[in-house]
Amino acid sequence: MIAYEEVRVPVADGELAALRWPAREPGAPVVVALHGITANALSWGPVARLLDGRVTLVAPDLRGRAGSSALPGPYGIAAHADDAAAVAAALGSGRVVLAGHSMGAFVAALAAVRHPERFGPLLLVDGGIGFPAPTHLSPDELMTAVIGPAMDRLSMTFADRAAYRSFWQAHPAFADSWSDEVDAYIQRDLTGDEPAMRSTCRIEAVRTDGIGLFDEEVLTAVRKLPVPATLLWAQRGLMDEEQGLYDEARLAAADLGGTRVTPVAVRDVNHYTVLTGDAGGKEIARRLVDLSGA
Repeated sequence: MIAYEEVRVPVADGELAALRWPAREPGAPVVVALHGITANALSWGPVARLLDGRVTLVAPDLRGRAGSSALPGPYGIAAHADDAAAVAAALGSGRVVLAGHSMGAFVAALAAVRHPERFGPLLLVDGGIGFPAPTHLSPDELMTAVIGPAMDRLSMTFADRAAYRSFWQAHPAFADSWSDEVDAYIQRDLTGDEPAMRSTCRIEAVRTDGIGLFDEEVLTAVRKLPVPATLLWAQRGLMDEEQGLYDEARLAAADLGGTRVTPVAVRDVNHYTVLTGDAGGKEIARRLVDLSGA
């Protein structure tokens, strides 16, 4: 794991926490990277290592998570998109490359549409392409269908950091891909005192954001992109199941031919390890270097 610095960025109603991995050379390109719905900025740590200082990588803790947990609502994809634009503006680097994983990819797409002056090319990692919500599901049922066990975790308590580590090590997605970087990432999510530690994620933020993934503005953002985007989709799913969030058939049904999105499959990774594992991280890092011109 390479060194980073903690920074604070002014946004509506307070300050957003962010991690900054500086480039080796002054004037190097800047990339802003957004995490998933119950994740935090340190999920981008493996990619930062693999970038090897070729760009400056800045990853915020989104509103309601980790270092930004105390920031109040309103939550939602649009609020995160505006926060991402505030981060880009604070960097003073002109238009920056914007990347997002899972929910962060949806935020990235909407941020590019709402703030075209702030962002250049996009890298969407296993997210950003949505499908209409089933009309027969209530909001709570929809949340269970979208993130299920991840939502349950937010109401759980853990005796100590070792217990939280054991909880995550038992997750099928990490069974064969645990690392010190993954450990640091999940530990950033933990707060409170023993024996009742818990996730930093605010349940109301996660619930609002999850339901917001099906808003019309969010679902149609990829069709309005002012810049080209690459979608790196993982072959396997959230629980390392064979069916991922996307596949050729689902992407064909999404009819991306009329958009500026180019889908690219990443084989032998799941929804998490496409970001936190070396195989997926190397592909992401390579794409970010190419997109930024580093």
